[in-house]
Amino acid sequence: MNKELELIVGEINRYYVQIDDESLKALARAIVAAKRVFVAGSGRSGFAAQAFSNRLMHLGKIAYFVGEPTTPSIQKNDLLIICSGSGTTTVSLAMAQKCKQLGVEVATLTMAPQAPIGELSDIVVKIPGSAKRPDSRDGTVDSRQPMGTLFEQLCWLTFDALVLILMSQLGETTETMFARHANLE
Repeated sequence: MNKELELIVGEINRYYVQIDDESLKALARAIVAAKRVFVAGSGRSGFAAQAFSNRLMHLGKIAYFVGEPTTPSIQKNDLLIICSGSGTTTVSLAMAQKCKQLGVEVATLTMAPQAPIGELSDIVVKIPGSAKRPDSRDGTVDSRQPMGTLFEQLCWLTFDALVLILMSQLGETTETMFARHANLE
């Protein structure tokens, strides 16, 4: 096995067990109950979040990735899911604050539940990860991968685990989801 891949898989195996199953189930329940789901994140965390919003659409949920031109206004009975390692990302914090003013439920995937976004969130899924900046102490675990890579990988996998949970809860299959897959490719 390639030693770099072995390192990455080893870190994922070592740290994924720290992700709380009850918080995942709570988030799945909130997604099922929500009229619409808005997903947000910046940088590489945002890529994982964007992929998750795509899978939510495949699951039959009305879902938007925040920042796209077709994203409508968020309303009561909607859910905002934020992916932010530090829990302090300025634009994501502003979104969480706006949602709290509107009475919209907020969930976050973060390394820092005690950070401002986590404190504003109704549901927090704590994801292990290492600090993005070398001078930061934001990380919760040691990783040999650069910057926030481990956090981003575990977010992607956590979102994929949520898809499997939601498939069961919503009665979806690969076939029913594929029927919603883009066909203008």
